Amino acid sequence: MTLMLVFACSLTGCTRQSQSGRGLASAADIDCMARAMYFESNRSSRDGMIAVGSVVMNRVQSDDFPNTVCDVVSQRNQFAPGVMTKAMNGSGQALAEASAIAVLGGEKHPNIADAKFFHAAWYDADFNNIHYVLTTGGNAFYEKRRPENVTSPNPLPQIEGITG
Repeated sequence: MTLMLVFACSLTGCTRQSQSGRGLASAADIDCMARAMYFESNRSSRDGMIAVGSVVMNRVQSDDFPNTVCDVVSQRNQFAPGVMTKAMNGSGQALAEASAIAVLGGEKHPNIADAKFFHAAWYDADFNNIHYVLTTGGNAFYEKRRPENVTSPNPLPQIEGITG
């Protein structure tokens, strides 16, 4: 699927709208999403970045979290320290920005489902309500469920470029 973007500029700045009609993404939305992807996936892969972006969008659409990308990404103690203030650079920055535009245009990681949480793949989260859906980009992504509904209690094996 090719993502085509329409640029619209006014006195308030430029926005990008996907042809899928999913709405406008402001420069701020793109920057905030790219920052989450860049710092949370450790610039590891597009797959990992798209997974992080999918979680951000799941949170935006949830009543349990703020309803804008920047408000979700800047929530205290939810994302990497300095996510909103540290400098991005290099090829990882370009990949994060392109991935952010794709997610804001409607792309979603096919294995994320309704996951709204993730942690470093190496971290052993010993809770009985974590249902893992994917391990990629250095992170294990999960949904919180009632313990009796957890069917994947351990992170899936991480093989870069291959999704669980």
